Amino acid sequence: MDLMVCVGSSCHLQHSRELIDRLKALILENNLEDKVELKGSFCMGQCAEQGVCVRFDDQVYSLTMDTVDGFFQDKVVAKAKS
Repeated sequence: MDLMVCVGSSCHLQHSRELIDRLKALILENNLEDKVELKGSFCMGQCAEQGVCVRFDDQVYSLTMDTVDGFFQDKVVAKAKS
């Protein structure tokens, strides 16, 4: 499963680097290294005023440090277990 994080200029200003670091940690904590591939992406054309664009399972989400853990559990871990 690919988890793509925008590293374009707008998302970079919204702290994409910190979000990437948190996603890396969540992948390790949930032992999903063999199932989830974290990738960088340039602009996805879905810029949000707050948050970083993340594409997972053909959907784009706008994530912040406050929402990334819930997203990961609800979407990524749930799909990995199905």
